[in-house]
Amino acid sequence: MIRECRPDEVSEIGAIINDAAVAYRGVIPADVWHEPYMSADALARECADGVTFSGFYDDDVLSGVMGLQLVRDVALIRHAYTRTTKQRRGIGAALLAHARKQTDRPILIGTWKAATWAIRFYEAHGFRLTPDDMKAPLLIRYWNVPERQIEESVVLADARWFALSETRSHATQATHAR
Repeated sequence: MIRECRPDEVSEIGAIINDAAVAYRGVIPADVWHEPYMSADALARECADGVTFSGFYDDDVLSGVMGLQLVRDVALIRHAYTRTTKQRRGIGAALLAHARKQTDRPILIGTWKAATWAIRFYEAHGFRLTPDDMKAPLLIRYWNVPERQIEESVVLADARWFALSETRSHATQATHAR
């Protein structure tokens, strides 16, 4: 079952994030890895900034989480993690399908460029990498991340974002052609 996580489940959300984020240890650059991966204070700030978490409950046990944050004109998928003991069972796919139903906005996802498994997961679900020259402007516009994280990240987008981006590009070209 998937439902919105309650405020009293924040510590469990953090436990899942930190459990699953061990996959990044030794993969992302050491200077951006920290222990715990997400502190309780950092998670509280994310929630205060509007990240709402949905959880996948397996026999009433929270097994996976995925955050959704509405920022400006897009929706961001934030902090998508499944307990290591529950991975490869379709929990992430179910949470992603649920998140997509929660918004009609274009969806963007930021992840570490070294997390090739995450990139493949999102690509398998219809997301595409944005062009390299758009990565930094997107991360600056929609996220609040340090420069070093921008260097080490990628942004993926859904078909709606690419369609709007193409429409905007054509409108800009038409304006400049006048």
